Amino acid sequence: MSIATASSPLLFSGPDWDFDLIRRVHEACGEIGVGEMGLDPYPAQIEVITTEQMLDAYASTGMPLFYRHWSFGKHFARNEAMYRKGYQGLAYEIVINSNPCLVYIMEENSATMQTLVLAHAGYGHSHFFKNNYVFKQWTDADGILDYLEFARGYIAKCEDRHGQEEVERLLDAAHALQSHGIHRYPRKRMPDLRSEERREEERRRHGEQLFNDLWRTVPAGQKKKADADGHARRKALLGLPEENLLYFLEKTAPRLKGWQREVLRIVRLINQYFYPQRQTKVMNEGCATFVHHRIMNRLHEKGQLTDGSFLEFLHSHTSVVLQPGFDDRRYSGINPYALGFAMCCDIERICTAPTEEDREWMPDIAGNGDAYGTLRDIWANYRDESFVSQFLSPRAIRDFGLFRIVDDEDEEALNVAAIHDERGYRKIRRALSRHYDIAYRDPDIQIVDVDLAGDRKLILQHRVMDGIVLEETDTEKVLQHIADLWGYDVKLIEADDSGVEHAEHSTSPRRMFG
Repeated sequence: MSIATASSPLLFSGPDWDFDLIRRVHEACGEIGVGEMGLDPYPAQIEVITTEQMLDAYASTGMPLFYRHWSFGKHFARNEAMYRKGYQGLAYEIVINSNPCLVYIMEENSATMQTLVLAHAGYGHSHFFKNNYVFKQWTDADGILDYLEFARGYIAKCEDRHGQEEVERLLDAAHALQSHGIHRYPRKRMPDLRSEERREEERRRHGEQLFNDLWRTVPAGQKKKADADGHARRKALLGLPEENLLYFLEKTAPRLKGWQREVLRIVRLINQYFYPQRQTKVMNEGCATFVHHRIMNRLHEKGQLTDGSFLEFLHSHTSVVLQPGFDDRRYSGINPYALGFAMCCDIERICTAPTEEDREWMPDIAGNGDAYGTLRDIWANYRDESFVSQFLSPRAIRDFGLFRIVDDEDEEALNVAAIHDERGYRKIRRALSRHYDIAYRDPDIQIVDVDLAGDRKLILQHRVMDGIVLEETDTEKVLQHIADLWGYDVKLIEADDSGVEHAEHSTSPRRMFG
């Protein structure tokens, strides 16, 4: 084993490592990340895992203690086959937004790569998780691991009591709706996850009060003609319109049993936990990549990394931030690592060595001399949409060769609508910002009404934007899951803001839950 001695400034001089070296590397990264860059990460809990365990973490979205579901096994089998055949590599690390921050590192990593991933995940991602306002608003880092343990145990208990097939069928339906099982606005704050097990017992003991009040007062017999006041009262009682489909079904579906409502709640809360990560992919990876780049450079400058280790780091880093061209077979859109890292470096440059163009476009930060403080403020107070809208500079647009294309289905040719000029920069920045706006990218589907007194049909509406309707086959499959959970017919209307209906879908439950 070739590890530097205690008297040497080098942390190591070869690829081998042991747990004492991991501790020393983490401390050395902290001297730079915390001491020089002013980072404020969670305490780190570092776990060394095997290839099989990394593949398993891939399959269950990187979370430990996850409940069982057949889809995780499918993902595991696919990733394993691709890895064994050499078609894909594995991540060097997986990091969990928890307190302490869980950092999983591969046992096959060299000492250099272990240093890189500890800087990237243990300081970069961890600082972002702890300080960004979206994560503060929507996640409970202190309670997530306890909640996952409760969720896994609860679903296993349900499988023993009600059968694995019944539970998997319910999870299939819940997973199909999980992207529409979130609260997008802070009117519904993430609950204290450590209290969820106790709350589950209270819910089972006292029942669902809203459910009982709702269905006990439904008039029997022939459907009565609803007046405007009754319509308004019904919507107020049900909290309509409601965009969180899983939340509505959990609370009001008339045929679901208590354990089934709890399973829906588990899927909903875990998906809500991941919602901030969908809003901050560019910023999160940009922050972590910028942090590891600065830490690794400073370790080399201080004589703690050899030239060989530094070259190994640069090889990995340049691969991560590579942005293939549109005509490259590897192209799959804008690389979030590349864009996020480039924007962080550009902000640092604007703070320390601005041009006249920078002073015109970003007068609040140009030449302020405090690059790390500015970046910490941005990492804390923005998400991808606003980050791009505020801080994508003309220089970064030119470096990436960005331009805006309008694809109008009524026109035979594409229209290049914005290029590298003053008006074009603003249009490109606005268009790219919208690209990262989840509210714009995800279909806007809401439950708008329920026929309580009649056939109990559930009415949903899709707000059509720019004439884009839902893909019919997928819509039918997902709508079937909604009908199965609801227990009665479901109708989905696709209409734009002017009231013009573009499509209508209806379905009936196959085999009702309950």
